[in-house]
Amino acid sequence: MLSTLKSFGLTGIDGFTVDVEIDIVGGLPRIDIVGLGDTAVKESKERVKSAIRNSGLEFLPKSITLNLAPADIKKEGPIYDLAFAVGILSASEQITTKDYKDYIILGELSLDGKVKKVRGVLPMLISARSKGFRNFIIPKENENEASFIENINCYAFSSLAQVVAFLNRDVNKENYLVKTKRFADIATKNTNKLDFENVKGQKMAKRALEIAAAGGHNVLMIGPPGSGKSMLAKCFSGILPDLTFEEALEVTKIHSVAGELDLNEGIITERPFRTPHHTATAISLTGGGAHAKPGEISLAHNGVLFLDEFPEYSRHLIETLRQPLEDGYITVARNLLTITYPASFTLIASMNPCPCGNYGSKDRECSCSPTQIHKYLSKLSGPIMDRIDIHVEVDNITYKELNAENKEEPTAKIKERVDKARAVQLERFKNSKVFSNAKMSVPQMKKFCPLSGDCQRLMETAFTNLKLSARAHDRILKVARTIADLEGEENIRPEHIAEAISYRGLDRKYFK
Repeated sequence: MLSTLKSFGLTGIDGFTVDVEIDIVGGLPRIDIVGLGDTAVKESKERVKSAIRNSGLEFLPKSITLNLAPADIKKEGPIYDLAFAVGILSASEQITTKDYKDYIILGELSLDGKVKKVRGVLPMLISARSKGFRNFIIPKENENEASFIENINCYAFSSLAQVVAFLNRDVNKENYLVKTKRFADIATKNTNKLDFENVKGQKMAKRALEIAAAGGHNVLMIGPPGSGKSMLAKCFSGILPDLTFEEALEVTKIHSVAGELDLNEGIITERPFRTPHHTATAISLTGGGAHAKPGEISLAHNGVLFLDEFPEYSRHLIETLRQPLEDGYITVARNLLTITYPASFTLIASMNPCPCGNYGSKDRECSCSPTQIHKYLSKLSGPIMDRIDIHVEVDNITYKELNAENKEEPTAKIKERVDKARAVQLERFKNSKVFSNAKMSVPQMKKFCPLSGDCQRLMETAFTNLKLSARAHDRILKVARTIADLEGEENIRPEHIAEAISYRGLDRKYFK
C-alpha cells in the first residue's frame, strides 16, 4: 500500500516542495524514515504512532517506510508529523478519499493527537502560493499567521481526528476555513512609550534623528554618560513611517522562521527595534547556528538596530555589520548550507568618547590617558565609520535646560514631517525597489541629486579638507537630499550640503 502527498520545507525564508511518500508492506512491525531528515524528523515516528492510536484510529503493525523527497535537501523540525499520519492512514485505507492529494499539509503532532503550531508557516504559504499551490492544511495555532495571505484556501485544525473527518468528508469544510484579514483593518500597534517631548534640550541630536528617520540613514551618537543617548534612540522608533503591508510581510516571514512571532497577532504591525547586549555572540547577531536561524540584524529588517555602548562590542562583531550596512542583506554560510537573509535596517549606535566618558566634554574633565582613549576608540574602524551617515555629539544639558518650562516638540509632530518627506521619496523611487534616499544607487544619485556650482565647490572643499572617501562623499550627498526633502525643496541647496557635512566632523575629532 503506497500513498503520496505534499508538504513544504524551508531554506532560510524561502520554501521548497516536499513529497511525502508512505509505503506499508507485510513484515515485522517497524518504521523507517529516509530523505535526509534531522533528529526531530526521525523522532516523529514515535509521535505519529501515539497520535494515531490516541485519536481512536488503528496503527497497523506492519513495516512502514516514510520518505521525504527530494532526498538531497536537509529537512528540519516536526513539521512533517501531520503529513506522515495522513499518509499512513490513507495507505491503511482509514482515509477513504484522495482529497489529501489536493493539499499542502503542515503540522506537528502531540502524543494525544493534537495538532501543534510550527515555525515558518507564513513564508512557506507565500512560497507555495508562488509555485501554484492554493489549498493548505495547517495547525489551528497558526491560523492568524495565515489569515493575511490572499488567494489561497487554508484550513486550520486542532487535532488529527478533525483532519481525518475533514478528508473523509464527514464535516462541513467551511467550518475550518481560515478567513482572510485585511492589513489595513489592523490597528497599528505602538508599544513605544517614550516621546521626544520628554527629552529636554538636545536640539541637534533630535534634528539628526529626524533626518535619519526621513531618509533611512544610520546614526552614531557620541557623548558622556547620562546625556540622553539611549533615551533619544528609544524615542526614534516613534517617528519612523508606519509599515506597509509588503514590509510587514517581509518582517513577519523572518520572525516566523525565528519562532518569535506572536501567533495571537499573526503579523508584525510595528517596525522592529532590536537592542542586543554588547556580550552577544557573532552568531546571535548575524544568524547561523545548527539551523542557520536569522540573527538580530535580520530580525531588525525594516526597523532599527540599536547598539548601545558601541565600542564595548568586540571588534569582530562590529566588523560583521559591514556587508548588511552596505547591501541590505546578510549571507550565512555553514557546512551544509548557505542562506541569505534580508537585513535592511537603520543602525542607531551610541557611545562614550572614552572609558570615563568625559573626553571632549564642555564642563567635565577626562581622566583617561591618550593610550586608553586610543585603545577604546580603535575598535571602530574607518570602514565602519564611513558606513554611518550621521555622527552627532550629545553633551550633558544644564540644570536650567533640564528644568525649563517650555514644551519640547512631541514625537507626533516630528513624525508628520518625516512621513511627508518619505512620501516624496516613495514617489521619486516608485518604479524601483528603493524606498528611501539612503538606499539610492549611483545612477539614481546622479539623476536625483544634481548639484549647482556653489554646491559642487562646497563639496570639493569638504572632500579635500576632511580627507573623505568616495563612500563618505556619497553618503553626504544622500543626507543632503533628505534635508532638502524635509525642507520641501526640489533641488539640493548649499545650506543642505553644509548641514550634511557638519554631521561628518566628529569622526575627525575623535578618530583622527
